[in-house]
Formats: sequence, C-alpha cells, structure tokens
Amino acid sequence: MKTETLQATYLIETPLDPGAVAEVLAGEQSSGTFVRVAGESDALRARSRATVDSFEELEALAAPSLPSSWLQRHHPQGPWRRARVTVSFPLANIGRNLPAMAATVAGNLYDLGESTGVRLQHLRIPASFRDCFERPRQGVAGTRVSTGVRDGPLVGTIIKPNVGLSSSETASLVADLCHAGVDFIKDDECCADPVHAPVAERIRAVMTEVRRHRDATGKQVMVAFHISDEHDAMLRHAELVQREQGSCVMVSLNWVGLSSLQALRRHTDLAIHGHRNGYGMLSRHPALGMDFQPYAMLWRLAGVDHMHVHGLGGKFAQDDDEVVRSARDCLKPLVDGAGSADSADVVMPAFSSGQWAGTLAPTLDAVPSADLMFMCGGGILAHPMGPAAGVSSVRQAWTAWQQGQPLVAAARDQPELQAALATFGAGRR
Repeated sequence: MKTETLQATYLIETPLDPGAVAEVLAGEQSSGTFVRVAGESDALRARSRATVDSFEELEALAAPSLPSSWLQRHHPQGPWRRARVTVSFPLANIGRNLPAMAATVAGNLYDLGESTGVRLQHLRIPASFRDCFERPRQGVAGTRVSTGVRDGPLVGTIIKPNVGLSSSETASLVADLCHAGVDFIKDDECCADPVHAPVAERIRAVMTEVRRHRDATGKQVMVAFHISDEHDAMLRHAELVQREQGSCVMVSLNWVGLSSLQALRRHTDLAIHGHRNGYGMLSRHPALGMDFQPYAMLWRLAGVDHMHVHGLGGKFAQDDDEVVRSARDCLKPLVDGAGSADSADVVMPAFSSGQWAGTLAPTLDAVPSADLMFMCGGGILAHPMGPAAGVSSVRQAWTAWQQGQPLVAAARDQPELQAALATFGAGRR
C-alpha cells in the first residue's frame, strides 16, 4: 500500500550544496536529526522519513539573505545558492493534528544552520487528509444567504475610529452604516474587549440596531464581532452573538491559534471571519516565512469562512500581484483537481486596506470573481458626502464595471462617484 503524503515546496538558500541541505531539511522534519541515532532502523526510515521529490536550482546570490551563526563558525564562501525543492512528508507522522502539521512543514526548518533562507511556498494535500477536517460552515454561499446579497461583491466597512468608541457610540455608528446600505461591518482588529466597550455589552448594543434595521427593511447586515480572547471566552462570546441573532464573529488568527479556532468552529455555525494581522512578519522577507497559499490552507483546514487578503493599491506593503494570488487561492478548493462536489470548499476573500470605489474594477478584473468582500474604511466613512454616498459610490463603480464603462464617464451623472474620484482618486481612473 502506497504511503499517503503531504507535499511541501520550499525556496531554500545556502552556501553549501543545496541538494544536501534539502536532505537535511527532510530528515530534521521527520525521523532524523543531525546524526543517525540508535533505533533509527532502515525500516523506520522507510516508513517515517520525508523524501525530497524534486529539486530545481535557481540563480545564486552574492550575499546571504539572513545570518547564520552555524555557518559563521564554518567560514562559508559564497555564492549563496538557491533552489526550489519539494518534500513529501508521510501523513502517518501527522495524523489528524493541525498543530503537528504546522510544526512539520513550518517548524525547526527555519532555524537550520546550513540555510540563510527558507520559505514555504506551497502545500498539496490528498482528499483523504482534507476529509479529516472541517469545511467552511458558511463560506461564499452561506455568507450570501446570511446577507441576502445574491450577486456582486459584498460592500463592507470597518468601525472607525478603530478603538475608543463606547458601546452605545459603536451601536449608533452601526445604525448609521446600516441605513447607509452596507452589507457587512467588522470590528477593527485592535478592538476586542476594551474597558470602554466590553465585547458582551457591545454585541448587545450593536445587535439591537441590526435587528431594528432588519425589522424595518428586511435586510440583515452581517457584523463580524471581534471575539479574540482566551479559549472559553471566545466560545461564550460566540454563543452570545448567536443568541442576539448575529451571523458572524472575527478572530485574529495568528494570536488565537489553530487549536482554538478548531474548537470555535466545532462550537458554532456562525461565519468565522479570519483576520490575518501579523501575517506580514511571516511573509514580508522573500527568503523567510511562507506564502499565502500554505498559510491560508492551515486556517481553512481549521474551519475559517473568510480570509483577509489586503487590497489593490492599498496602504500596506504587499504588491498587487500577491493580493490577487491570495484572493484566487481563497476561491480554489484545497485539493488540487477537486470536482464539483468540492466546489463549496472555498472561502470568501476579504479585501481591505485603502480601498474605495476606484479600486473595485481593477480588483474584479484581476481576481476575476465577484465572490468577495470589498471593505472600505475611509473610502466610505470619509466620503465628503457622508457614508451613504460612500456606499453608493462603490455600488455605482460595480454597475459601471458590469457595463464596461470607465469610472470617469460613469461619474458624470452620479455625484457620489464623482466626489469619490475627486477625493480619493488623485487623478486615477
């Protein structure tokens, strides 16, 4: 019987033989250590050792990307060779254990002395392993049902000011945003359970306004309440959101951890809005950390429904190509070649970071899909004609894109879009 494996692709950098370093990585992350030990029989190695499946040497560098005290002790000479390698890890080593999976593909390998760079670029899993874990409870389809938005992007915004508003002030702002016509509102990641707006109090106050708006208009606005906290507190707050007839909670993925997210997923049917704050420390250096695809896979296996991807032309460091790749990854099933039966195994990409009406068309052109959340903080709340006009400007941009009409032309008889272009566009179309 063929052993099932998890395949991980890495970019490695070293002044040594990169093929030999790839073997070191495979051994360190499976059955081996830096020397062969008693009990490490040939049979055990055959069963449990990772193997290097492919190797492609790339252009070398004149200087190392990262320091290594181990290498300094061995006085290496350049060049600093780079290679893309794919390693297969026996799934029997991991079992149904997400933290063990993370420790296997993204653990001590980053500390290997032989390397001056290691970056995890891609993960591939078999369908049998995918079936061990939760699929999205809501995902794209469930989020559309909850919000009543059948087609087009979900137009959303973020509570601003980020922190400092009382519970009643937050609720008042939410009421205004509901009247403005948004589909989705989220807490800022810096606001979880502050003294001036305790999360339980804030949930009750906000949901009073959401229900009032629903009863008056028939539209249920989705609010992602930030409940990141210790494990038991998150479960309590999710239960409260459900009792108050809410539909979504938000967690800071990197800080609550895989196990807590799994437990939250099993505990609630609410949509889980995954905020990736802190991902930059895992991704910004091109020779270190991991790409979005393996990062998102871990959280998707844990059961997240929405994933932040930042935004095109935004205020953060990621380039547009990275943002687009991230969004496209969200909209692909986790198993390569998955059929229509797995078409629900997708999550909704959440665009934010300096977004406004003018960045919608490039987003839709590049993804290309309207199955996304398009969140504008300042692009809605700082619109010179008010938040309702900010929302209208985004919807007008959506209509213009559908009709293949340039924004400038569409704005001639739509003052909301015209004001957005004048305020945020700086001459851009």
